[in-house]
Amino acid sequence: MDAGIVGLPNVGKSTTFNALTAAGALAANYPFATIEPNVGVVPVPDPRLQRIHAHIETDKVVPAALRLVDIAGIVKGASEGEGLGNKFLSHIRNVDAVLHVVRCFEDDDVTHVDGVVDPLRDLETIETELLLADMQAVEGATDKATRAAKSGDKAAKARVALLEKASALLNDGKPLRLLELTDDEAKEAKAFGFLTAKPMLYVCNVDESALPEGVNAHVEKVQQKAQAEGGLTVSVCAKLEAELSELDGDDRAEMLEAVGLTEPALDVLARAAYRLLGLQSYFTAGKQEIKAWTIPVGATAPQAAGVIHTDFEKGFIRAEVFSVEDLEGHGSEKAIRDAGKLRVEGKDYVVQDGDVCHFLFNV
Repeated sequence: MDAGIVGLPNVGKSTTFNALTAAGALAANYPFATIEPNVGVVPVPDPRLQRIHAHIETDKVVPAALRLVDIAGIVKGASEGEGLGNKFLSHIRNVDAVLHVVRCFEDDDVTHVDGVVDPLRDLETIETELLLADMQAVEGATDKATRAAKSGDKAAKARVALLEKASALLNDGKPLRLLELTDDEAKEAKAFGFLTAKPMLYVCNVDESALPEGVNAHVEKVQQKAQAEGGLTVSVCAKLEAELSELDGDDRAEMLEAVGLTEPALDVLARAAYRLLGLQSYFTAGKQEIKAWTIPVGATAPQAAGVIHTDFEKGFIRAEVFSVEDLEGHGSEKAIRDAGKLRVEGKDYVVQDGDVCHFLFNV
């Protein structure tokens, strides 16, 4: 799962990135401190892995991974080349979701590109640039598809119809993630990499005074906007999280407790990103490794098996399934099997979040 971190300059993007990845990206108090996108891969925290490990010996435990891309600050006029413009916008096209960091704290020592902290204005600035960039992309793609459609190409005609629907929505000032599409249209649209079609998570960067609830007057405005759009928000104190990322175990827990938090921001953000994208985890467990696999909610057993290897999906025979709770209740996979609690599921089985699966296949 890839997520791009965007926002105006000086809102705490790179500090947030550093906190989540401990990658040491440059974070400075001036615009365009980030020029090339920083990339970090972080484990998705999931305590169920250790619960499984408590009952199954293994050589290694492998969590799911979240790939974060810290994209340089986008400014007004970016779609027309302002700042570093389209170069930055192009970095967003390949991610699955957008984490929009918005400044929700006051600090005279940290300059704001527009002088005054106003999260709704900041959100509108970024969203307008993404809309304008998509309008340009739709226009160019429509010209190309129209020429192809004149030769009678059915696929090109369908593409023109899709692009016309997209253009109408963009001209109304609405993002393409609100576009109602058939399954075939959705596949076609995804290939274009439209910026406003990507799910967006608003990340409110607050100061410590807003903790532990993570709410202040600025955050409330962002929450109201997200609620109206059916979107999600999370609050982080990027400065605090950056300090936490440099601590180990007990010291980290002590600092979290001191500010009234029970877990670091990565845990909260990863769960929110999963919800945003409609994702969940299932597990495989054996002597070589215990591993979390990321699948869409609603994936069938063959589809889940295909995430491991395409041959598993092609030659799927059945899945043997148990839950983490089953394992804790019986103590081992053998005891689950002996108790008759091991479930045998076929091709139509919809894998549930937290299932522990063993796939049988034949190629």
